[in-house]
This record gives sequence, structure tokens and C-alpha cells, in this order.
Amino acid sequence: MSPWILLLIVVVYFSLLIVISYLTSRGADNATFFVGNRKSPWFLVAYGMIGASISGVTFISIPGEVGNSMFSYMQVVFGYFAGYLVIANVLLPLYYRMNLSSIYVYLEKRFGWHSYKTGAFYFLLSRIIGASFRLYLVAMVIDAFVLSRFGIPFWVSVCITISLIYIYSYKAGIRTIVYTDTLQTTFLLLGVILSIVMISKELGFSFSDIISHISDSRYSKLFIWDWRPGNNFFKHFLSGMFICITMTGLDQDMMQKNLSCRNINDAKKNMYWMSSLLIIVNVFFLSLGALLYIYSNTKGIMIEHFAQPDLAKKCPIELLYPGTGIFSCSKTDALFPFLVFNYLSPTVGIVFIVGLIAAAYSSADSALTALTTSFCVDFLNFREDNQRMGVRKLVHVGFSLVLIIVILTFSAITNQSVINSLFTIAGYTYGPLLGLFSFGILTRYTTNEKWVPIITLLAIGLSYLTSLYSGALFNGYKVGFEIVVLNGLLVFGGLYLTRRREGKITGNW
Repeated sequence: MSPWILLLIVVVYFSLLIVISYLTSRGADNATFFVGNRKSPWFLVAYGMIGASISGVTFISIPGEVGNSMFSYMQVVFGYFAGYLVIANVLLPLYYRMNLSSIYVYLEKRFGWHSYKTGAFYFLLSRIIGASFRLYLVAMVIDAFVLSRFGIPFWVSVCITISLIYIYSYKAGIRTIVYTDTLQTTFLLLGVILSIVMISKELGFSFSDIISHISDSRYSKLFIWDWRPGNNFFKHFLSGMFICITMTGLDQDMMQKNLSCRNINDAKKNMYWMSSLLIIVNVFFLSLGALLYIYSNTKGIMIEHFAQPDLAKKCPIELLYPGTGIFSCSKTDALFPFLVFNYLSPTVGIVFIVGLIAAAYSSADSALTALTTSFCVDFLNFREDNQRMGVRKLVHVGFSLVLIIVILTFSAITNQSVINSLFTIAGYTYGPLLGLFSFGILTRYTTNEKWVPIITLLAIGLSYLTSLYSGALFNGYKVGFEIVVLNGLLVFGGLYLTRRREGKITGNW
């Protein structure tokens, strides 16, 4: 496919986003940027959050991971659904009752200054890493198949990727994001559905053939009951539930959209509809992954062929047979783009690029807005007024630069599937938030504030050591994504042991 066609697609796509930004940013102030003046329609928030929850990681990593984990990822998705119910019925009522712009203000009112700043810090760390992983993935593919063909180096591709987000989000923030996410979710869903349709057409499959071939293949295995692997059902389900609670319910990025709804009832409706639709959408992604492997098997394409030299510079991908041009892909992330640009029709390539950009930017743009909001509210003490708007814009620029630096660093060191990297890191950075919020909600004790930062650091260290030696310690049991639960429990236990003895709090928390 001509790189000029792909470049034109990118230009047209971002022109649409900039037009939406212009229309939604008139009269914008800090209240618009932080919570959309609390006027966002719940159905737009729900629809847009599908794209924000999926991201470019899902668009590439989940179909590729089917080759390793089959349909077992759905165990995590079922856990997500349970987690969303907790968010809708426990966390959202709390946030609305306290009329929060940043959810970490709860920690200040419940415990004190140290807990507040600790929670806000772990959010900033978590979201910087998470957004960088997602943007790295899309920058890698766009660079390899579009910009590098014009002689543009990878670091410039990353700068362009971040700059485009800044351009359409710096003024109206969350108000713009609600509407751009709606557009991007539409393109994302069209991307995966049309990819399934066109790949099935190339295989000569009817709709019933798709179902039967996937059902009969080894990729359709859904439940893993062996207690030892990291993808055991109960570990996956509990991990999914707590990952959802932490990465959505305790995450300013995702909650900022919910807090922009008109009232708590609208926010709950948003959460119920979004969580239900997300199950269906993930079935589509896993089905796409199974079809990609069925297609590869049909065409005699081996996994050694999934990567190519221009993509190998970014993955990294280890050369398996020196001098032959054959590469061994240590990351199944390369499967989908490799097939798209080497075997499937140019139409599939267009659909892939649009879907990938939509998936990546629907989560990354809101992340940049949430980082700016959290830093301004939690560390610079901003409120929902027109004060210091120039400072807020400088903070937006600052976090754009931070994301660029982290992406370039990640591109130099990563050697595993991005979806696994993302959930592994999230277990360590979101665990302290899980422990802090659960201690505040489930108990009436107050904390010994000076110990809070130390407890969270110790919990992360102990969690890492447990994960590292879990096989030897627990008779072959390997800790997987459920590390976030262990981390949260350690923080909770540390807070309990160091709690203040002079009394309990009163009131409705």
C-alpha cells in the first residue's frame, strides 16, 4: 500500500478531531477542562469510554495474544464486568456526594495530606506509564509503515503523535475528549468489524463458517481451571475485577469522564451500558485474533515470519537466522500489522490504520487531560474557575514532553507483549491506590500519615519479590495479574498495623 495513501488517511482523521476541538472549545474555562461543566450526555460518555477502555494495546496485542492464551482473556473481561458494578454502586456515589474534580481529594478529606499526595503521585506514575505504553505501540506501527518511508526517524514520529493530541485537547480538555472519543470509538469498532468481514471473505467463510471454524480451533479455549498457570480462571477473574476497580474506578483519567455527567444516575447508566457492551466488543477482538491465526495456518505463514526488518528496529525483534531475512518475533503484537501490510488487501490496511489510530488516541488523549487535571488540582491547588489558565496550559505542555521521553525510553528496553507489560506494571503502581481507598471505605480508622508513603513502597517491594519467587514459594503457583490484589492487601495491612489508636472517624464515607 502506498505510504501516501496512509499519510492522507492520518491527515484527514486528525483534521476531523481538530474540527471537533474547535467546535467544543468555545468559551472553555478550567471547569470545562476538568469536568466539562458537568454537562456531558451519559450515552456519549458510555460509548466513548468503550474506546478509552480498549486502546491501541487491545487493537494489536489482544488478537496476537490469542496464539498464546486462546480465548482465556475473556476470563479477565468477566472480572471487568464485576469490577464495573463495584464502581457504579460504591465509588461513583462517593465521588458525586463529595462533588470532586480530582478523585484523590477524597484521600485528603478522609486521611490527610500525605495520603492525598501519595495517591495522586501513584496515579501520575501509573497513567504516564500506561499512556506511554499505548502510544508507543501505535507510534511503532505508524512509523514502520508510514512515516519511516518518508525518511522520518522514530523519535520525530513520537513527537508528532503527542503534538497532535496536545493540539486538540489543550483548550477544552474533557469536554472535547467526550466528543472526540465518540468519533474514535466509532472508527475503532468499524475497524475490528470490517477486518473480521474482509479476512473472512478472503478465507471464503460465511458468518456460520466463522463461528464453526473458531469453535473447532484450539484458539477457542475459554476457561483454564489448572490452578498453577497465571491464566487460571479464578486468578484471571479476580485480577480483572481488581484491575478494573483500580485502573478505572481509582483512576482520574477514567473517572473524569464519569464526573462530567449531569448527575449520579446518569453516571451509573453510563457504567452499566459501557460494561455490558465491552464484553461484546472483546469477543470481536478475540474472534479477529483467531481468524488471523487461522488465516496464517491456511497460507502457511509461520510465526518466524510475523516480523519484518523495518518493524524489528522498534519491537525489539531478535534475528533468528542471520543473513536470511527471517526474524523471530518475541511479541505476538506484530502478527496483525504484518498480515495487514504483507498479505491482506489494501482495503484491510486502510481499515487497520484508522482503527489503530482511533484505538490508541481514544485512551491517550484523555490520559494527557487527566494528568494535567490531577497535577493542577492535586499539586497546584487549582479549582474550577478561570484562575491561572496559562499555568494549566504549560502543565499540559510539560506532560506532553514527559510522555515523549517515556515512550522513547520504553522503545529501547521492551521485549515482551505490550498487553502483558501494561498489566504487570499496573499491578505495582495501582496497588497502593487500591489499598488506600479500600482502607478508607471499608474501615473507620484514621492513618498514621507519616507512614503512608513508606508503607506503599514496602508493599511494592514485597509484591515484586513474591512475584519473582512465587513458583518456588507456592509449589509451582505463579503470580500473574493478581499482583495488584496482593499489593493492595499489603498496603491495607500496613495501614491497619500503623493506624492511629486514638479513635475512629465518624460520618458517611
